[in-house]
Amino acid sequence: MEMSIGPFVAGLLLILVVVILAKSVQIVPQPRALVIERLGRFHTVMYGGLHVLIPFFDRIAARVDLREQVTSFPPQPVITADNVVVSIDSVIYYQVTDPMHATYEIANFIQAIEQLTVTTLRNVIGSLDLEQTLTSRDSINTQLRGVLDEATGRWGIRVNRVELKAIDPPPSIQQAMEQQLRAERDKRAAILTAEGVRQSQILQAEGEKQSAILKAEGQAQAAVTRARGQAEAIGTVFQSIHEGNPTPDLLSYQYLQMLPELAKGDSSKVWVVPTELTAALDSIAKGFNPNK
Repeated sequence: MEMSIGPFVAGLLLILVVVILAKSVQIVPQPRALVIERLGRFHTVMYGGLHVLIPFFDRIAARVDLREQVTSFPPQPVITADNVVVSIDSVIYYQVTDPMHATYEIANFIQAIEQLTVTTLRNVIGSLDLEQTLTSRDSINTQLRGVLDEATGRWGIRVNRVELKAIDPPPSIQQAMEQQLRAERDKRAAILTAEGVRQSQILQAEGEKQSAILKAEGQAQAAVTRARGQAEAIGTVFQSIHEGNPTPDLLSYQYLQMLPELAKGDSSKVWVVPTELTAALDSIAKGFNPNK
């Protein structure tokens, strides 16, 4: 019986040694850190790599993620300087820089950051009216980050970025803003339409003016050309007449032939016989009776 107890105890001791060694050896991943306590007091921080703990003396107090993390907070009602209640939800990007302080200086740093964000938001938004709140997100983010980073520095936490996801005014304010935007769009559309009509009328008037000018210039050129042609024709006729040396009888006969053409005009209601007609008739008579 004693022979059977010895190997059993030895096996138990071996198992105990293996368990103790397994608990003593810790492999810490690169983006992690272990906060180690020895006999109930803070001892050290173990970062990425292989580490050995003293059994029954050392224990792991906290496992801390050293990567940048993001936390979204639910919407919070905030009152602006012009007494408008807006709903703001925010996002915080933070990173643990000191695992020891993050473990011992604050019990729940996520909850602490959330409450600090809410109070800081109320202080910042309370000094702005609604329009400034909606158009000053970058300024609000910068102020929030400055306040949070200063407050969380002693906790071993660095706030990298603060973003406001949404700023929602009350439904009545949203409807009024939409109506205002619609009125502004309609106003701009009316102005653009009126400007287009004005430009169209100006261009049309300029086109008509240019057309009238070109038409008048064309008529003037045509009149000059006709007058020049008539002058040349008259000059040619007179030159031909002078070169032909016509007799007075021939000229008188041609004059009589043109008289009926002069009387064909629509405005010729009264035909006055010129004094040259008697002289022409006298010349014709002398032509037929040269003895007189």
